[in-house]
Amino acid sequence: MHAKPIVQALLLSAAVLAMSAPLHAQSNAATPQQLQQTEGNDASAAAIRGFAEFAQHQMQAHAGTLPEGFPLDVADVQDLKDARIAYGFPVYTVDPKDIVAGRSDFSSMAKPTGVWRFLVSRDKRPIGLATVEKLNGTWQTISYGGAGLSKDVDALMQFHGNADHSNLRFIRVFQAQSDFLEVASGSGAAPRFAPLQSARESLLLQQRAKKTGSAADDAANGLMDASQFAESLRAAVKANIANYR
Repeated sequence: MHAKPIVQALLLSAAVLAMSAPLHAQSNAATPQQLQQTEGNDASAAAIRGFAEFAQHQMQAHAGTLPEGFPLDVADVQDLKDARIAYGFPVYTVDPKDIVAGRSDFSSMAKPTGVWRFLVSRDKRPIGLATVEKLNGTWQTISYGGAGLSKDVDALMQFHGNADHSNLRFIRVFQAQSDFLEVASGSGAAPRFAPLQSARESLLLQQRAKKTGSAADDAANGLMDASQFAESLRAAVKANIANYR
């Protein structure tokens, strides 16, 4: 006749465990920052490993020469022996539909692509970028290049970044052929953006700045509010999508 209270007690214990399990799991769950750091460490290891193999192959196959169209800014492939993988950063992008729709918060629209890029440097000078992506569950270096972009990125990151560049995000709008460096404010203000050379050229930002008289301000700190390039970005995305069709 005590069976019913016992069953109720067991059911109550099971319910308590079911309620507490998610809380326990949540307490041990990694934060987005921790996940990104882990991902970055794995991607960095792949970049270092891949570059060592790339450099060795190039020096064996093309010693004393520089193949036409070589992706890194060196005078001779032998220069690769003194080059190394420096810091890296994840690549973010914005859905063109959000841009065309006129959404105003450029920062919140930016989402990770799953791709990382790592600066390749020689004598503390950027000579290009290694692109790393996770393929079939394994991080791999898939390409080298971007010698000009590496110099542009490095200069802006050194100028605007904190010690570990955690206040920065690299955002590429593929459909506008435009790159931006998002700079978070330590005071909690809205982030601002440094247009890289691709954006300055694609969106004609330098010409627009001269016309509006804001060239001096842009030259002084290199940062813009998203509202200052939103219309140009939207027009570029629309035009490129129309041309693609």
